[in-house]
Amino acid sequence: MSDTNKIGRRQLPTIFLFSVLFLFFIQLLVDFVEGIYAFGLAGTSIPPEIIAILLFFAPLLMLLFRRGIPGWAVVLVGEIMVISRAVEVMLPTRGRMLVAGVGVACFLILFPSLIWYRGRLSSKTNTLVIGMSLALALTMAVTFRVVNSSLDITTDGGLRWLGWLLAFLLGILILRLYPSLNLPESGSEHKSNAGFGKVTRLALGIMAAIIMLYFTFIAPNVIERWTEGNYLLIVSVIAIVLGLFAAVLVFRPSWLRNLSLTVVWIWNLVFVFALVATIYINQIDFPVEVSAYPLYAPEVPVWSLILLLATLVLFPIVLVDFMLFYRELVAIKPSYPQLGGGFASAGFFAMLMVLSHVFTTVYDYIPVVGPFFRDKFWFVYLVVGVVMIMALFLVRTATHERTAMSEDDKLPYGSFILVAIFAFITITAAILFDPQPGSATKETNSLKILTYNIQQGYSDGGLKNYDGQLDLIREIDADIIGLQESDTNRIANGNADVVRYFAERLNMHTYFGPKTVTGTFGDALLSKYPIENPRTFYMYSEGEQTATIEVQITVEGETFNVYVTHLGNGGPMVQQQQVLEVLDGKENVILIGDFNFRPYEEQYAITTEILVDAWIVRWPDGNIDQGIDPTERIDHTFLTPGMNVIDSEYIPDPASDHPAMWTIISW
Repeated sequence: MSDTNKIGRRQLPTIFLFSVLFLFFIQLLVDFVEGIYAFGLAGTSIPPEIIAILLFFAPLLMLLFRRGIPGWAVVLVGEIMVISRAVEVMLPTRGRMLVAGVGVACFLILFPSLIWYRGRLSSKTNTLVIGMSLALALTMAVTFRVVNSSLDITTDGGLRWLGWLLAFLLGILILRLYPSLNLPESGSEHKSNAGFGKVTRLALGIMAAIIMLYFTFIAPNVIERWTEGNYLLIVSVIAIVLGLFAAVLVFRPSWLRNLSLTVVWIWNLVFVFALVATIYINQIDFPVEVSAYPLYAPEVPVWSLILLLATLVLFPIVLVDFMLFYRELVAIKPSYPQLGGGFASAGFFAMLMVLSHVFTTVYDYIPVVGPFFRDKFWFVYLVVGVVMIMALFLVRTATHERTAMSEDDKLPYGSFILVAIFAFITITAAILFDPQPGSATKETNSLKILTYNIQQGYSDGGLKNYDGQLDLIREIDADIIGLQESDTNRIANGNADVVRYFAERLNMHTYFGPKTVTGTFGDALLSKYPIENPRTFYMYSEGEQTATIEVQITVEGETFNVYVTHLGNGGPMVQQQQVLEVLDGKENVILIGDFNFRPYEEQYAITTEILVDAWIVRWPDGNIDQGIDPTERIDHTFLTPGMNVIDSEYIPDPASDHPAMWTIISW
């Protein structure tokens, strides 16, 4: 066996260990943040469970151990993290949040502890191994989501057993670490020449890199919803770029060793600019004047695709930065308390960025601080990018000119093959599972319409319930489906895409409506028929921003103007007036959604002056047998007068906190 193969055989378990460690941390972080938000979603307020966010400060415990913790304690912390990841996927929301939070806390102690031991037990920094591990972890994270329509299939899908298998293997590898975690002078206190400020800034750089990947690149559907871009293109570029980065690490590590720090700086600056500009150009500068509404979303210039592609192609600089910060931390050999303080600061930064990201949507429910974050989605990413770039000031080498990241040891070919396999699976799955609905045909001139507020995929009891809602939708079997509160492509909802999840399983045409960068609660439309001329317009909003979808759908030669909306709290009069202004004078109108007003309110009265309430047409005397109070209805289907309503029904169901409402019309 050649020396290279022997080296590869030694390194592959280490790469696997760190890649699964990084993967599990990302998965735990996703579930932790999503769990906290779920409680606020149910009560539309700041939940008491938010105190769990203090687990981000777990590294403060490291300040109690000036001489570091023994190897057995490092192994114990690692095993607790593994157990947390294995257990949390089986728990309801509260338990999942708490156990995932414990797992996050364990990683924030485990990773700096491993850095501390590496600095004292080896002259090598293992930089290439760390880079390959992060690339493999990211590729697996993307694959596990793409094959399950944006939900991680190992945490919320049919391959949970694979997650448990990975946990079992990681647990064994962590146990095998113990013999290597014995310091030559056990118990001796190390005198570090590194300043606390430098350690903290490098830890912040590491955390900024992780946050950038977590916010953006673990889920290609997130970027698609920012830009209304081509999903297959976005998935393919991310997968190919990760494969190419892994190839460089294995076959051309000298490229990284000889990479100029000036190039690294330029690469960072261009990437952050492209990312922030991509987000900013897809946002809307909402006017403060009521007269400016209804406001149609402006067309995004064609050249914005260049910014998007630049973001996707350049994002491996995040992995390069992570490698540099890791190498520098190992090289300066900080003390254990210094690492504890540094990573506690990094945890605090992560907490701030998570809250800031969530506030860009729920600003209306956050006193004092919230309004600042309205229309500031781009700002959150700018802050993360700036913190990552600022940490580069601390990167030093012997020549002060090159990254010098390469080591004498070469990475095993098997690590590249793993990345390539996952990248191939990702692209193949994106192609195979993309909906191809074609054009439906009907033998009768009728149409079944469904409006459904899905509460971002959660049940009435606060449990994630994509499959329960999907079962109900399948049972109704509507031709046109209007969804409200479908804006799940955010960290608050686990970066999942409930609309894609439904569309791929129902094989229907889709229009997503308002982009997530606008901070608007989502409206979406699914259709068995091709969707024509899709547009989104916004209504004046003093609080949470609201929007309406406008499309045309042609059935048997008859064209319908379909609108899906979700008004703000209380169903503001001005918003409903602006919706009616847009559809005034149009024929064959179907207006559906969560209007937040009831039949005895003025908004309902002005609506029924020009449209008819389909449910009242079918049940003029009401129908309490459907399990609803007719006077308290806020989910409505309004139609152009003269349309024949064959049937209409509310289906109260715990799958969501709103009933599903379907109507059959004919012409």
